[in-house]
Amino acid sequence: MNRETIRPDLQFTLLCDDLRVENNGKFILIGLFDNIAAAETPVIHKKFVVVNRWGKGEGKFTEQTRILCAETSELVVQSNPVPFELGSMDHLHNVVSQFRNVKFPRLGKYWVEVLLDGELARSFNFYVKKSN
Repeated sequence: MNRETIRPDLQFTLLCDDLRVENNGKFILIGLFDNIAAAETPVIHKKFVVVNRWGKGEGKFTEQTRILCAETSELVVQSNPVPFELGSMDHLHNVVSQFRNVKFPRLGKYWVEVLLDGELARSFNFYVKKSN
């Protein structure tokens, strides 16, 4: 018997410096941010994490997160595709993508894009700004 696939909702997407997982499975998000301050460019950001939570869906899916320069549409970095499955409408699934030593070539706006099965599910911007 084939089950119908129901496309899940992306309940949240968060950018943070790091993430820890407690013994009980709870996440501790460290350093939520919406911009990166840099004295000069290019800037190498040592580490950041994108956390996505999916729910209200059923079936097998693949997620991928990528960062693009808004000015040039240049791909800065992308995660590996992450397969996941939701067994029922009540199940949730978190996808954590870690990025290390990411080179941001210029100041300005960047897009975080979250793809589900190759289609854009959500995008939002953040900035690389000149530090004071």
